[in-house]
Amino acid sequence: MNFDKFLKFFTPKDHAFFPLFEQDAQNLIKTTEVLKLLMATEDSLQQETYINKIKELEKIGDDITHHIFDQLNKSFITPFDREDIQQFASNIDDVVDTINGVGQRIRLYRPKQYIPVYAEFAEILYQAAQEIETSVKNLTDPSKNKDKIAQSCITINTLENKGDDLYHIGISTLFENEKDPFELIKKKEILETLEKSVDKAEDISDAIKTIMVKLA
Repeated sequence: MNFDKFLKFFTPKDHAFFPLFEQDAQNLIKTTEVLKLLMATEDSLQQETYINKIKELEKIGDDITHHIFDQLNKSFITPFDREDIQQFASNIDDVVDTINGVGQRIRLYRPKQYIPVYAEFAEILYQAAQEIETSVKNLTDPSKNKDKIAQSCITINTLENKGDDLYHIGISTLFENEKDPFELIKKKEILETLEKSVDKAEDISDAIKTIMVKLA
């Protein structure tokens, strides 16, 4: 055991981080819930309401991320390595930012119709967010909850693979059925941003796995 690990073992850890982690995870869940509502309507007024709400949640997520970074600057002892906390918080922020990007593209492009996989992507993101929140809660006692954390990470990876399959289905459907080239471009970019959101959700899982490996 090196000196840093020795010191951390015998020094009380700053537990101010865990409420911030949970706030971040809960904000991600709220964002995916609104995304599901957005993907369930093609009414322009309702869309605008949900897009604005996602933007509000994105700003809340930014504030939480800043609080986490401020806490890092103030804390001598942290529950996990500093770079892993920074990566974890940044990855959650990236998912919310990318979901906001989906909303902004819908606002900008105003597609005439959604393609069915949009709603399926929203559901995948919601399920991934739930698994992320489960992992965050279990990180308060990682040695006791390592199996639960590992299972959540496996589920997130499975969801990401499902997202890859959905992306290919969506692309195939678009090129087969969409005759308007402008609509095709609009819908394709929204689809790509949804797929990117799922990829970034897996990045959170990877950050959690890195934390668990270092704690082993």
